[in-house]
Amino acid sequence: MKPVRTVARALLAAVFVRGGLDAYNNPDRFVDGAKAVTDRLGPTLGSVGLPTDPRSLVRITGIVQMAGGVLLATNTATRPAALALAGSLIPSTVAGQDFWSRTEQSQEGPVLRTGDPTPLLKNLGLMGGLLLAAVDTEGKPGLAWRTGHVAEQAQDSVKRVAHTTAKETKRAAHLTAKEARRAADDARRTARTAATGTKLAVKSTRPGGLLAR
Repeated sequence: MKPVRTVARALLAAVFVRGGLDAYNNPDRFVDGAKAVTDRLGPTLGSVGLPTDPRSLVRITGIVQMAGGVLLATNTATRPAALALAGSLIPSTVAGQDFWSRTEQSQEGPVLRTGDPTPLLKNLGLMGGLLLAAVDTEGKPGLAWRTGHVAEQAQDSVKRVAHTTAKETKRAAHLTAKEARRAADDARRTARTAATGTKLAVKSTRPGGLLAR
């Protein structure tokens, strides 16, 4: 699957490299479309540090698309590159492809007409391909799986440690009880031996006992 991924990424990137180069070298061609974006999203663009001047926005978008396309085509930082390219499509998709609200003048007055949805569908198709490239792990475990696997391993390790600790504690308690019983038996035997010795000593001191003989 690696050759297929490489070819697919190169084909997807070619659109952005070509479009980005064109936007950077000839920004005036796209100023009208960019103006629709800045008119609608000007405060939002300014809040994230992007220029609100249409011409500057076109050139920055071109740089992002060229750089992202090169990275995607060369399989370098594919996820950030794909996300950056997808982000570069959002302003034009939201503000520049309002084909559903176009009005045209006729003899009867303004008439609402449906425009060509192809540019919008093209952008959405490219965005879908970029999102697939962003989540593609090339058959390797993803971050979510690796995180869950590490968590499971940590949980298993904790269970094993707890089981081993409980087992060792039980064993130590059993050995302590066994040693205590052994010590008690030894004490009883010592006591019995001492008692026997005492009795013999007492008998030996009585008249007619061992000493009397």
